[in-house]
Amino acid sequence: MNTNSKIYISGHKGLVGSAVVRALKDRGFTNLILKTHKQLELLDDKLVADFFVREKPEYVFMVAAKVGGILANRDYSAEFIYENLKVQNNIIHNAYLSGVKKLLFLRSSCIYPRNALQPIKEEYLLTNELEPTNEAYAIAKIAGIKMCQSYNKQYGTNFICAMPTNLYGINDNFDQQSAHVLPALIRKFYDAKIKNKKKVTIWGTGTPRREFLYVDDLASALVFLMEKYNETEIINVGVGEDITIIDLAKKIASIIGFKGEIVTDISKPDGMPRKLLNVSRLLNLGWKPRVSLDEGIDLTYQWYIKNKND
Repeated sequence: MNTNSKIYISGHKGLVGSAVVRALKDRGFTNLILKTHKQLELLDDKLVADFFVREKPEYVFMVAAKVGGILANRDYSAEFIYENLKVQNNIIHNAYLSGVKKLLFLRSSCIYPRNALQPIKEEYLLTNELEPTNEAYAIAKIAGIKMCQSYNKQYGTNFICAMPTNLYGINDNFDQQSAHVLPALIRKFYDAKIKNKKKVTIWGTGTPRREFLYVDDLASALVFLMEKYNETEIINVGVGEDITIIDLAKKIASIIGFKGEIVTDISKPDGMPRKLLNVSRLLNLGWKPRVSLDEGIDLTYQWYIKNKND
């Protein structure tokens, strides 16, 4: 890519998309194609096809997706599989038809088997059963990976696939019904602090281990991969370290200043027992994360305070 390349970022208003836009602008890229949901409905086959014919982007960051935490995945599994399949089919196919030079397809570490060996290597994909609580979402994402790889094989396209770990950061979703665990905990502990509550209840046993990547670090990695990586094989993006959910909760409570008790609700699901990515392939290419978990939580919390609308 050069600074005048025509670059389309799908989902540019979301957590990841907005971070990619910041990263590109910081590096001097000026010819960005940004369309809101109202301007371009990605579920509409004809609108997406017409968009690619009209705009002819050279590069595509495909980060738009229907995402959510355990509760949202459990309650809206049909929407998760349908909408994600539809959007990625529309974008990937029309990127091929319009001659896009390179596409980056962003997915999630939930594509890996529930009981995969830790840390999870890229080659563990499809070696065992998926985690039931996010199976519909994971199957859609795996289909997208296989679609990119199939188009590369049959049509000679350059469609790459990046698998990030759990993400968080500014512009995150803090809704208790659909948020991922870290922003959901920020919201819980902030509300508890403001309302002088004596305790906060978290889902599950608190023992599952998760890895967390600040979203601006992810954006840096995605731009890096778009410029440096041209392999069909998927590539993990993460920090290579994890933490238990209970320790994460304690860390967030400390940063926010909540002094009460933290209680676990074992009637709620834990999800995968552990999800730590092996990121040696990416690190060996020369990229590394910069934002620590403590710093990232504080940045996210400060953004939430300034931007909350409830």
